[in-house]
Amino acid sequence: MIVRKWEKLPECMRADEVRPYYDILRKKPVSLFFKRAFDIVLSVIMLILCALPMIIIAILIKCDSKGPVFYRQERVTTYGKKFRIHKFRTMVNNADKIGTAVTVGSDARITKIGKKLRGVRLDELPQLLDVLAGTMSFVGTRPEAVKYVEKYKPEYYATLLLPAGITSEASIRYKDEDTLLNAADDVDRVYVEEVLPDKMKWNLESIRRFSFGRDVLTMFRTVIAVIHK
Repeated sequence: MIVRKWEKLPECMRADEVRPYYDILRKKPVSLFFKRAFDIVLSVIMLILCALPMIIIAILIKCDSKGPVFYRQERVTTYGKKFRIHKFRTMVNNADKIGTAVTVGSDARITKIGKKLRGVRLDELPQLLDVLAGTMSFVGTRPEAVKYVEKYKPEYYATLLLPAGITSEASIRYKDEDTLLNAADDVDRVYVEEVLPDKMKWNLESIRRFSFGRDVLTMFRTVIAVIHK
C-alpha cells in the first residue's frame, strides 16, 4: 500500500488541512506495507474459517424475511472511490428507501435475526471480501454513505488517504451509536452536526498516530468491546 503522490490526489483532497496527515503517512511506508499484507493474510484465513458460519447465517436471514442475503449500499473509501459494501442484511428489504442511512436502536426496519447479528457485529463478516479486494481494511475510518461524505469539512478528507475500515477507535467509542441516535428528532441532522464531527476527531487522531502496531491493538480492543457488549 503506497500513498499517491500529492498531485495525483482528487482535487477535494489537495487541501491545506489534509497536507499534514498526508505527510505523516508518506513517511510510514513500512507500516503501510505490513497493514496491507496483514489484511490479505488474515482475511483469507478468516474467510476459510468463517465459511460455514456465514452459510448458516445466510440461511437464517432467508428464513427470517424476504429479500437478498447481502446489503450492498454504496459507500466511499480511499481517494473518494465509491464501492458497494458487503454486509449481511439485517433490515427489511429496501430499508434505505423507507428511512435514513443511519440506523437507530429501536429502528422498526431491523429484522429479528438482524437484531441478533448487529448485537455482536456478525453482520459485518462479509466485509472480509471487501478487505481482500482492497476497498477496505481491518482498521480504518468506517465507510460513510455518499450523502454524508458530500458534507465533509476539508480536514475530514484526510480520512480518505487510507482504505475504509471494519473497525476503528471511533467505532469502539461509538459502539452504541444507534442507541445514542434513538432519541433524535432528526437523525440525519444530529448525525452530521454532532456525531460525525466527534467521530472524525478520533479518526483524524488515528491517522496522526498511525502505525501497524496501533492497528493490531485497535483490533484487540474491538474484540474486547464486542465481548463486553
